[in-house]
Amino acid sequence: ALARKLARHLGDAEVLTLDAYYHPQSHLSLPERAHLNFDHPDALDWGLLSSHLSALTRGEAIDEPLYLFDQHTRAPSTRRIEPAPIMIVEGILALHHSDVRQQLDLCVFVTTRDEECLRRRLERDIAERGRTRESVLEQYYATVWPMALQYVLPSREHANLAVSGEEPLDESVAAVLRALEIRRAATAGRDQPR
Repeated sequence: ALARKLARHLGDAEVLTLDAYYHPQSHLSLPERAHLNFDHPDALDWGLLSSHLSALTRGEAIDEPLYLFDQHTRAPSTRRIEPAPIMIVEGILALHHSDVRQQLDLCVFVTTRDEECLRRRLERDIAERGRTRESVLEQYYATVWPMALQYVLPSREHANLAVSGEEPLDESVAAVLRALEIRRAATAGRDQPR
C-alpha cells in the first residue's frame, strides 16, 4: 500500500514488486509448488532483479515477470517497465540481498505488529488469492513466521528509515517524502538518485 500510494503521489515513479521475481516453478506439479517455501530468500531470482535494476538505471526498459499466485509460478507473459525518475522496489525481503540494496538510494522498512501481519495475510490470501484459512495458517506457522524471524525482521538494520504499517498511511507517505527530499538535497550537484 505504501509503495502504490508513494508512486501515485510522486507521479514519475514506477513500482517493481519483489513477488514478480519468484523463480518459475512450472516444472513442478501444482501440489508440489503449493508446498514450497516462498518466504526464504532463495525462492527469489535475485540475479534477474539486480540485472533489471541495473538496466533501468542505464535508461533501458525491462520485462518484469508476472507471478500467478493461484498457480505458484510465473505467467508466460511479462509486464514492460520503462525507466522512470523514481523506481520503487517493494517486498518483505527487498532489503535482504546486498546486490539489490547497493542499487537503492533510500531503504524503507515498514514495521507492523506480528498479530496484525497475520490478520492482514489471512484477509488478503483468502480474498485475493483463493486460499483457505487453514492453508494460510499452515503456511504462516510453517514458513512465513520462521522466515520473518530469520530474514525479514533482521533486514531492518539496512533501512535508512522505518515507518509504521499501522499508523495512518498518509503519515508514512509524508515521512518517506521528507526522506526523499533530504536525499535529493544531499545529492544536488551529484548524480541524481535512482
